[in-house]
Amino acid sequence: MASDPAELGRRLREGDRSAAAAALNAIENRTDRDAAWALLREVSPAALGKEPDAHIIGITGPPGAGKSSLLSVLLSEWRERNKTVAVLAVDPSSKRSGGALLGDRARIEHDPRDDGVLIRSTAAGGRLGGLAAATREAAEALAAAFDVVVIETVGVGQSETDVEDVCDTVAVVVQPASGDVLQFLKAGIMEVPDLLVVTKADLGDVATRSRRDLGQALKAVGSPEVPVLAVSSVPPPSGIGALADALDAHRERTDLAERRVRARRGAALREFTAEHGERALRDLGGRRAAERLLDEQDRGTSVTDLLSVLEAGQ
Repeated sequence: MASDPAELGRRLREGDRSAAAAALNAIENRTDRDAAWALLREVSPAALGKEPDAHIIGITGPPGAGKSSLLSVLLSEWRERNKTVAVLAVDPSSKRSGGALLGDRARIEHDPRDDGVLIRSTAAGGRLGGLAAATREAAEALAAAFDVVVIETVGVGQSETDVEDVCDTVAVVVQPASGDVLQFLKAGIMEVPDLLVVTKADLGDVATRSRRDLGQALKAVGSPEVPVLAVSSVPPPSGIGALADALDAHRERTDLAERRVRARRGAALREFTAEHGERALRDLGGRRAAERLLDEQDRGTSVTDLLSVLEAGQ
């Protein structure tokens, strides 16, 4: 099979999921950015002729909240609904190798023979926001060939909100009686979720109280419309169908095209500043001038091409 990056992108664009693993390898190879960019252009909205149909979902929350167990049962639910699913499990990076430490995909149960599921561990790369550029690019590529693309992040902290800028829908997962409500209020994370998910509903009253407390916390920050769902991953799982429905409902009421255009332009600006520094941004006339420059580009322009526009304007 062809391994040329542009050809891999074309295969993904045509729905060939067997190209996904090689495509991710090309994206994660940070020494040959031209090859990765050639691949990404082939799966951009401009090449597709529209925004990809995939639903890009962020699953985030504190360590130990049960994200991997939840994803295991959600995967089964999505597959029963005949949806193909790709999961990017973002793990902390080794300071020495830059590789992922935890291998979170090993904790997500699935049938390895099922070609409708792909699970890949990816490193956070030391990014304060919790997502490396390669993760965003991987999600873009996979969205061309899968129905659902999930980014499971390493956790939630004050600055770990990049997932909000990459995903169509963000679900924050918490466990009962863990003190997470207070931590979220301190960190400002309550402004991030499109859904809140309380795990271990099988614990009964303690889960009910956590769900109520989270609802009150959302009202306190002016987000009373955010659904709070209680689920259990313990067999037989409960609340999983309702969660899948709530994720779909959020997608239906969201202007995905507008959200994704903003996300691409924001990502290009962040990557430009991270690579070239604030001085390069000032050379463009400042942040507002750079944003105006990006606003002038076609709405389907890829992040890589938006980044090239900024670099050309220096």
